[in-house]
Amino acid sequence: MEGRRGGAAGHRKDFTFVSPVVKYLLFFFNFIFWIISLVMVVIGVYARTVKHAEKVLACLSVDPAMMLMIVGVLMFIITFCGCVGSLRENTCLLQTFCISLTVIFLLQLAAGVLGFIFSDKARHKVTEIIENAIVHYRDDIDLQNLIDFGQEEFGCCGGTAYTDWSENMYFNCSEDNPSRERCSVPFSCCIMSKNQVINTMCGQDKQKLEYNDAKEHIHTDGCIDKLVDWIHSNLFILGGIALGLAIPQLVGILLSQILINQIKDQIELQNYNSKHRFDPWS
Repeated sequence: MEGRRGGAAGHRKDFTFVSPVVKYLLFFFNFIFWIISLVMVVIGVYARTVKHAEKVLACLSVDPAMMLMIVGVLMFIITFCGCVGSLRENTCLLQTFCISLTVIFLLQLAAGVLGFIFSDKARHKVTEIIENAIVHYRDDIDLQNLIDFGQEEFGCCGGTAYTDWSENMYFNCSEDNPSRERCSVPFSCCIMSKNQVINTMCGQDKQKLEYNDAKEHIHTDGCIDKLVDWIHSNLFILGGIALGLAIPQLVGILLSQILINQIKDQIELQNYNSKHRFDPWS
């Protein structure tokens, strides 16, 4: 009876195999993100070497180009482990890939929770970044275009109010300011209809006006409140984006764990067959 059970167990082990579907699906999954990581590194290097905007970067907490390179290199290493590990059926590389994805997912989850809990501090940090960006508005064309796009898209002007533009040396309202844009606001603050011809001087002297008079010509509300309102009204969309970013990570974790288990079962099968093939008492 015991011999039959042993034979049955051996027979069941013969069906253990590594699924080529899981193996190559995990490979192509990692290969796509491996290419993306290379693109991120190239863009980061280009932005770092070609764009010399030290004054603009001073208004940000971190250098976006450097952050892009760091994320790209980290992503390159992780996906490389996934690619090689899946092709070579290397459990060490696959476990490294799986653990790395799990840690990154947990860190993202923790960052989201902390951002929700400390929303006031996050708002203060965003306010600081926007105010510094206003100061360096004319220092870089890309930053200028980004601010103009934000003000036009959200229908706002400045950080907390349109008078924040007085912090910029070109729009400052002091009498000793020789700029032609003194006490003005950028044209992106102006209220314009779709069919109206763009007048880049429409914000001239608008900081001199009182709030009720100014709001007839320009957007007077700050972009911070507009941004917060937009976030509150698009929570489902933002949640969907966050879920969309999390799904590939969860899929990678699941596929790698399935492949690891299949490889381990295959190794156990080989050890079992090897033992019983050479064991004279089996």
